[in-house]
Amino acid sequence: MPQAEIAFWVVALLVVLALLFDFMNGFHDAANSIATVVSTGVLKPQQAVLFAAFFNVVAISIFQLKVAATVGKGIVEPGVVDHHVVFGALIGAIAWNAITWWWGIPSSSSHALIGGISGAVVAKAGPQALVAAGIWKTVAFIVISPLLGYVLGSLMMVLVAWICRHKSPMRIDRWFRRLQLVSAGLYSLGHGGNDAQKTIGLIWMLLIAAGFVATGDKAPPTWVIVCCYLAIGMGTMFGGWRIVQTMGQRITKLKPVGGFCAETGGAITLFVATALGVPVSTTHTITGAIVGVGSTQRASAVRWGVAGSIVWAWVLTIPASAAVAAVCYWVSFTLY
Repeated sequence: MPQAEIAFWVVALLVVLALLFDFMNGFHDAANSIATVVSTGVLKPQQAVLFAAFFNVVAISIFQLKVAATVGKGIVEPGVVDHHVVFGALIGAIAWNAITWWWGIPSSSSHALIGGISGAVVAKAGPQALVAAGIWKTVAFIVISPLLGYVLGSLMMVLVAWICRHKSPMRIDRWFRRLQLVSAGLYSLGHGGNDAQKTIGLIWMLLIAAGFVATGDKAPPTWVIVCCYLAIGMGTMFGGWRIVQTMGQRITKLKPVGGFCAETGGAITLFVATALGVPVSTTHTITGAIVGVGSTQRASAVRWGVAGSIVWAWVLTIPASAAVAAVCYWVSFTLY
């Protein structure tokens, strides 16, 4: 088989692997979109995943591709990426997602991918091949996104409590069961808009490295965009119930009003990050917002032990996925 044909099929297989990661991202992070709306009883799990998947895909028509540009061109120096790097990055991210899904830990698919890319690139060319600005911006939002979610979630809860102070609990519950559909839809838009673009950026990076797309192109091919949004939507439809239980039931008990405040605070955070082109973790964001809502009741309303174990998963995500990616890069480079 001619070398050019072999290269084509290698790239094609890596694109399929990237779309598999995108599907797993939706599957793994479905809980972020639906945990609150399911745990409050507003929607049944089957209804919720269809609802979230629909808005994941609708996000294609709303957000600019700034996050895709950051991942595709702002994480690694031009000319470093090859098919070995992409293979290592994807296997590192997929492996970490599978492990954390199995244990029901809401870790970040986004940071698993960034860790995977970083580990494979460092294995090939050393840390100098990474773009410091892009890496530090992503790392900074490991702290900023849950903190902003926390602040916005708690502020929303205080504001709603003040506005509804003279209303009966039954009436408040009835209102916010309806409003939570709006907040869940907005959060799912933010989830699709930010997370699908990370895989778009990775495939864009691969196509540039393989010579199928010009380095100067301002946007990836349309088929890449459509496939990635559809893949994350399909993944959400098959979402992971293990993590829904952790997010919606084990951190703190939520009522519809709390679910609305958490989702709205999280959605605002995701919209801001996507507009800035920052690949943030939807998991970190909604966890911070849920903790913020719970803490407005009383400190004991939050199960801090569960929250603490989640934070440890956040800390380990990038180095763990980077280590797996580095090993996979060397295996790929040695065998082919």
